[in-house]
Amino acid sequence: MNFLSLSEVLSLGERGVLMPDPASVLISSGVQVEAGAILWPQVILQSVAAGTLAIGAGTVLFPGTRIVADGGAVMIGAGAEIGEEGGFTVKAENGARIDIGNGARLLGGGSLTQSNKIGDGAQILGPIRCQNCTLASGGSHREPDPDLRGGVLKGSGVARNVEVPRGLVIQAFGRFSEGVLRRQSHFHPKTPT
Repeated sequence: MNFLSLSEVLSLGERGVLMPDPASVLISSGVQVEAGAILWPQVILQSVAAGTLAIGAGTVLFPGTRIVADGGAVMIGAGAEIGEEGGFTVKAENGARIDIGNGARLLGGGSLTQSNKIGDGAQILGPIRCQNCTLASGGSHREPDPDLRGGVLKGSGVARNVEVPRGLVIQAFGRFSEGVLRRQSHFHPKTPT
């Protein structure tokens, strides 16, 4: 294992990385964490076998989040929220690449494995195992028009080779490949202006 020592983890705090309990955070040497990122307790950021792992500014990694680049690459943009409501696992192995865009939200105990592209503002809501999925970029969950937000998967189960365009969502409980694409305004009606 090539994890940083506690003093090396503490030095990240001096560079603007926020950690309420740095002694509970494990970070491999070579992992890039930008200033303003927040690493809650029991976060693991691991890079092995020449893997590449980078966390953008202002990204929040909630307790129980585990991100591993094992001979692959994981690139997380700015302002993402990962792991609230049960942690989250992201693992890129053997040349796989996982890109998570600015302002993306991955909540509720799910996982990303193999290669995935989670665009800006896209969301995974629930214990969903994603493999080779693409969620299109769009506005964040704060965008007033839900049909302009990034693609969304919500529910529970397995999503393999699934693509969700901007403004659309698949809600499923089982296989997402059998789910129906709906406008996000189906779940979040637009407010009249």
